[in-house]
Amino acid sequence: MEQLGYFGIALLMFLDNVFPPIPSEIIMPSAGFTASQGQLLLSGVIIAGSIGSLVAAALLYWVGRKIPNQKIFEWVDRYGKYLFIKTEDVKKALDWFEKYGHNVVFFGRMIPAVRSLISIPAGMSHMPFWKFMLYSSLGTVIWTSFLAAVGYYFGNNTALMQKIFSQVSYVIIFIVFIFIAYWVYRKFKKAKSM
Repeated sequence: MEQLGYFGIALLMFLDNVFPPIPSEIIMPSAGFTASQGQLLLSGVIIAGSIGSLVAAALLYWVGRKIPNQKIFEWVDRYGKYLFIKTEDVKKALDWFEKYGHNVVFFGRMIPAVRSLISIPAGMSHMPFWKFMLYSSLGTVIWTSFLAAVGYYFGNNTALMQKIFSQVSYVIIFIVFIFIAYWVYRKFKKAKSM
C-alpha cells in the first residue's frame, strides 16, 4: 500500500467495483493499516478509495443507461464468466432495484457483490444520475471509512478484524431486512387504504 499510494488505492477500489473478486474488504483495511504506520493519511485513504469506487459506479451506471438491455445480457452471457458475473445476477439485481426502489443503491454500496452490480440496473431503469451519485456517494463514503478505520485501529489484530467484519455483515443484512419490511408494510398499507 505504501508503494501504491493514493492513486493505487483509487485504482484498486475502481477494480473492486468492476471486477468483484478484488475485495474492498482487503484493500481498504490494508490502506488504513498503512495509514496507522504514518505512511499515508487516513483521510487521504478514505478519499482515494471513495473516488475509485464512485468512478467505477458512474461508469457502470452509464453502461446500463446507454446500452440496450438485451445487449447487456448478451455481453454478460458471453464474457461475464471472466468477471464472475452471470446473466441471472444482473437480472436479480434489476429485479431487486425495481422492487425496492432507488434506496437500494445506498445500501447496495455496502454489500459485497451487490456493490458491483447495483450500478448497471440503476442505469437500465434510468434513475436520475444526480440521485444515483448522491446515494452511491453516501453509501460508499460510509463503507470505505468503516473499512479504513478498522485497518487503522485494529490492523495488528487479524482475528479481531475478521470478527468485526462478520458482525458488520450481519448488521448490514439486518438493516436491509428492516428497510424491506418497512417498504412491504407501506405497500400493504397503501393497498389496504384503496
